[in-house]
Amino acid sequence: MNFLQSAPRFLFFTGKGGVGKTSIACATALELARLNKRVLLVSTDPASNVGQVFGITIGNQITQVVEVPNLSALEIDPQAAAQAYRDRIVGPVRGVLPDSVVKGIEEQLSGACTTEIAAFDEFTALLTDGALTQDFDHIVFDTAPTGHTIRMLQLPGAWSGFLEDGKGDASCLGPLAGLEKQRTQYKAAVDALAAPLKTRLVLVARAQAATLNEAARTHGELAGIGLSRQYLVINGVFPAAQAVGDPLAQAIVRREQAVLANLPDALRDLPTDQIELKAFNLMGLGALRQLLTSTDTQTDRHREERSDLGGSHAADSDMAIPGTMDCRTALAMTNTAVAGAPGGHCLATLVDGIAAEGHGLVMLMGKGGVGKTTLAAAIAVELATRGYPVHLSTSDPAAHLMETLHGTLEHLTVSRIDPHEVTEAYRAQVLATKGAKLDAAGRAVLEEDLRSPCTEEIAVFQAFSRVIREAGKKFVVMDTAPTGHTLLLLDATGAYHRDMVRQLGSTGMHFTTPMMQLQDPKQTKILIVTLAETTPVLEAANLQTDLRRAGIEPWAWVINNSVAAAKVTSPLLKQRAHNELREIESVTTRHASRYALVPLLKDEPIGMQRLQQLSEQGV
Repeated sequence: MNFLQSAPRFLFFTGKGGVGKTSIACATALELARLNKRVLLVSTDPASNVGQVFGITIGNQITQVVEVPNLSALEIDPQAAAQAYRDRIVGPVRGVLPDSVVKGIEEQLSGACTTEIAAFDEFTALLTDGALTQDFDHIVFDTAPTGHTIRMLQLPGAWSGFLEDGKGDASCLGPLAGLEKQRTQYKAAVDALAAPLKTRLVLVARAQAATLNEAARTHGELAGIGLSRQYLVINGVFPAAQAVGDPLAQAIVRREQAVLANLPDALRDLPTDQIELKAFNLMGLGALRQLLTSTDTQTDRHREERSDLGGSHAADSDMAIPGTMDCRTALAMTNTAVAGAPGGHCLATLVDGIAAEGHGLVMLMGKGGVGKTTLAAAIAVELATRGYPVHLSTSDPAAHLMETLHGTLEHLTVSRIDPHEVTEAYRAQVLATKGAKLDAAGRAVLEEDLRSPCTEEIAVFQAFSRVIREAGKKFVVMDTAPTGHTLLLLDATGAYHRDMVRQLGSTGMHFTTPMMQLQDPKQTKILIVTLAETTPVLEAANLQTDLRRAGIEPWAWVINNSVAAAKVTSPLLKQRAHNELREIESVTTRHASRYALVPLLKDEPIGMQRLQQLSEQGV
């Protein structure tokens, strides 16, 4: 693999959600450890599942992977980091200042901005604290999905510049209170990230136009902040030899090869590797050790490591499912095989239930790469086709709604909450209103305040609130950012709700906050999107737990791109279909009150006609 040759000390893996960054980062750490290098594997993703992949508990401290000599791991837990950050700031004043003042400080520190700053603190420490990392030859970073990775990698410059200018009368003074003493650490982080002999960034993509276009954009943005040592890994490429005689597999191969033949210009000159799609789930050491090997090498090592793969190969099993199922057949099979399973539906049947209210908010949530954008577009198109006014929007920095829709439709409007755009609009609005009556000195202080990195949190929350208010008169379908960052947005929503309750709760005045709207099942339907694979289902279950903790009950689950619901004869696809059954059973019996099963399709669901067909699959 090119990206492993002469590996520098720091390796970053980034890319659009769901492309396999965690698996490749874990496999890389294993390979470097096998070469007798001391390795620290770090996840900076708020929805980290590194521990799940290894089958151990890691958490927010450096933990040795006992079964792998030379390997340790760390998951930066944003919530734990934020709590420790709050304790450092609030602890010294607790019992000194009045309780009301302390509560005000705690409220100021409850938002997503504090979480980002705290996680960033830990991230930069790993880049700069020699004592913390001196025992390791390599530090491998499994990062959050692209948009927020770029945000984090830009932060050393952003925070350093902000500190250099002086933070002034910042509206989020609480979260920023601890930054001044970090100035030296942040400058050192900038230097480490910009040093090509120290740092290599690996862009991970799939053989899909959307993820490769995202990689091309990421390439340009990161090169612009000094990260020039970039490599490209295209993961999950379907091996042509496994497609013989299977129309679905052959269609996938043709589609992928056409995409690979037309790589974006920005990526053509990058050192590039391809990793084949595997038949087995990438959980456990045996599976991870085979990820970076070719099919031939896998065959040689099959007997040696078979017990670790989490499932036998189709050729060795009589349990591989027939290759002749449609959506209803797969649903019938899972409901028959699983006693007491809730009723499953095709997507159009779920839309029937959504349409019954005549208006409302529909939010699709889940791990990156599970197909939220496509499903949000399909639901919006189906509702608009039925004559309902629909506003389709996204809060995902890496979303590609217009590319997915590839056209216009009566009754359907489309928007995107772009963090940069809404932040600039918010700054302009505040300067035009609050700043209009200020003198030059006062305006300068206000402009300095608005350069605070926390301004983006306020702006995005306000844009989100404006969009979902429309749901009282029409359908609003919201495609959200990947799980961890959606929860940060909900955290801001909760902070606003608590502030409103504190201010207005005792006045008798009627008010409705965005959080109250999300908690009302008549106004909001949350659809959790997953794939029938171990990690996406685990993350979806954790997301459901977090939502319930916030008083929000998910309305349905959607299992997307199911091979078990498709017609397959390829041995590789039959084994993947067989592997899905356990996860489908888990969703139907443990997690979902209602669910839809959407099959893997020969043609990508792009354009109005195919999106409408997607919702009708299996009917």
